[in-house]
Amino acid sequence: MRRYSERVPDVQGVITALIDAGVIDSADDIENDHIAFRTMGVPNLGLASFEKIFLHYGYQKRDPFDFKEKKLSAYWYAPPAGESTLGENLPRIFASELRVHELSDKAQQIIHTYTDTVTSDPVDALDLDDAAAVDAFLHRPLWQTPTLADYQTLLAESEYAAWVIYNRYYLNHFTISVHNLKPGYNTIDEFVAFLQNRGFKLNSAGGVVKVSPDGGLRQASTVAQMIEADFANGETARIAGSYVEFAERRVLPQFADLPTNKLGREHRREGFETGNADKIFESTFTTQTGR
Repeated sequence: MRRYSERVPDVQGVITALIDAGVIDSADDIENDHIAFRTMGVPNLGLASFEKIFLHYGYQKRDPFDFKEKKLSAYWYAPPAGESTLGENLPRIFASELRVHELSDKAQQIIHTYTDTVTSDPVDALDLDDAAAVDAFLHRPLWQTPTLADYQTLLAESEYAAWVIYNRYYLNHFTISVHNLKPGYNTIDEFVAFLQNRGFKLNSAGGVVKVSPDGGLRQASTVAQMIEADFANGETARIAGSYVEFAERRVLPQFADLPTNKLGREHRREGFETGNADKIFESTFTTQTGR
């Protein structure tokens, strides 16, 4: 989170705005709904490798998701069960992978030029009980820095592929649980208005607020911040980095009469929604960053 915050100014910008408005006293008052990672679906990498980290820590693999147009598969992972105090504060994990075999031959060839240098599962070489080693792994390049030409070729076909070929396992976003904020800020519509009044640029794909068919999960996100990226051969370019998401999980109908101070995660809409997530992915796409 420290390195992510340094690289994504909107993180501290949103936290500062909330403190200035008296909504929170410090960043510790924010519940992190979930964090998200992107991977390449190739041998030795992808979800089969990546999920080992979180399964080791007691996370439980939940629902699968299929994003046909973007050629992505994903799962979400629930925090360890039986840790009621701690579990309330642990973020869910949302991890996706690109179905590389569905891309054009040219795109596949570019991706494999880099990923084929990974000849064994790198997670198997990690001491998963060493938190510092795991943290370092999530920031470590797994393959050589791509050329700008390769990045741009991938960008034209799959913006997800381009993002991962440069950023690797870098944290894609963290998510503020707005329903746990004070009244006046604890619905997504109120929170979005708060952000827009302070000049934050929000993802407009599918509407600024993305709503699940059952109405229980409502999400929004900033547009990814542009970063100065260093490519191979000394070339540089400004590309999409990471962003911040906001989620409101509404109370399930059967718990509508529970007092607010008795509400826990088990009383709210759980999981994720394909339609919402499909548009949240576009926070890093040029259709949003170029607005």
